[in-house]
Amino acid sequence: MNWELRIRNYELEIEMKRIYFILSLLLVLCLQEISAQVKKWTLEDCINYAVTNNIGLQRQRLETESAEVNLITSEMNLLPSLNLGSQLDVRFGRSVNASTNIITFNQNMLSSYYVASNIQLFNGFAKINTISANRFMLKAGIETEKIARNTLIIDIMGQYYQVLYSRGLENASKMQLDLSEKQLFRITKMVETGKEALAKQYEIESQVSADKLAYTVARNTASQAVTTLKHMLQLEPSLEFDILMPDLNYMLIIDNSFNTDSIYSIASQTLPRLKEIEFELKASKKQVAAARGAIAPSLSLNGSISTGYFHASGDSIRDYSRELRNNLGQEVYLTLNIPIFNNFITYKNIKLAKIKRKDTELKLELEKNNLYTDIENACLNYNRGKDEFAAANSNYAFNTKSFSAVEKKFESGLVDVTEFSVAKTTLFRAETEALRTKLQLLIRKLTIQFYATGEYENIMK
Repeated sequence: MNWELRIRNYELEIEMKRIYFILSLLLVLCLQEISAQVKKWTLEDCINYAVTNNIGLQRQRLETESAEVNLITSEMNLLPSLNLGSQLDVRFGRSVNASTNIITFNQNMLSSYYVASNIQLFNGFAKINTISANRFMLKAGIETEKIARNTLIIDIMGQYYQVLYSRGLENASKMQLDLSEKQLFRITKMVETGKEALAKQYEIESQVSADKLAYTVARNTASQAVTTLKHMLQLEPSLEFDILMPDLNYMLIIDNSFNTDSIYSIASQTLPRLKEIEFELKASKKQVAAARGAIAPSLSLNGSISTGYFHASGDSIRDYSRELRNNLGQEVYLTLNIPIFNNFITYKNIKLAKIKRKDTELKLELEKNNLYTDIENACLNYNRGKDEFAAANSNYAFNTKSFSAVEKKFESGLVDVTEFSVAKTTLFRAETEALRTKLQLLIRKLTIQFYATGEYENIMK
């Protein structure tokens, strides 16, 4: 009885070890499968990653920080200066005794100390205007950063939809290949039973071969589109990357209508591409005023405290601290500087500042014209795209029904391989054209929404 119990316990222990081994193996396999899965990136994932990690945007942020440093520096120029200094002189030969003011030929030593301060009371408001100019340049830099960010986002959106289109072509090519393989299987069986001629099988095999080539090309094109998007995101080369394919059938097209003047009136107030130049124009006007400030007299207030210690060779050594107290001196004075002639440097600076202001005015006017043209083209392209999509969608629906009828006739032997191939190719073109016009219309709509908002967060919503 004892032996039977021990044998049962031994068998139970072996069974538990076997179960534990199987569970461990399943856990390892599950972990490997999870680790092997590639993260699927949505459009929002791509944009958020690019905005945070793009090197070009990081460099643009550094430019904005430089503009901020320039502003702080110009503001600090309003504060008085304060300097502390010391000097040690050892004199040989003929010199003046600092204690007695008598000429001496003995070696002597003079150590002096001073604290000096200076503040500019008036300089034609040049510093005030420089501060204002730098403040506007900082704001312009912030808008420039937004422009670079939005440009990057638009590029990523375009490439993302290019991936969707390439994947759509790949799927359509795969469906064409599946249709051909399906018919090849059917024809092969009929040839084996003597119901069809071998020549018909060869024709279908030729069609399958052509569809395999088309599918391979479409798959490689889609892979290249994904790689291009990965490079735009500046991901690590070793990182596996793929996008999350949405169901294109659920990407609804709403019959919107956009008016050029209405969109422009909003864009001119919100887009950073105009705000940037407007701030630059305000800065250039302040720079002209700052340059003119050099014509006006400048007034400065100065003050200093100084002392020193003198010792001549052969004299008795005096108390150092008492000597410093006895030689302590203070002074306060005003400095007035009236510019009369400076080789036309001031005139040159004023003239250059005015030229820059005029150039900025023309730049703003040109950008307004370009913006209006871009918006007008975007609205026209969207309206045309709606008509193209409606026609392409209707054509795809018609060709779907037509191909279904041809396929049934082909299976019944009423049409030959050539007619079946033509119908299949026509269906493929109609499907890809419907996909192209749909994605193109979505991109154009997002572009118009971008003009109306200027921020990608609103576009994503």
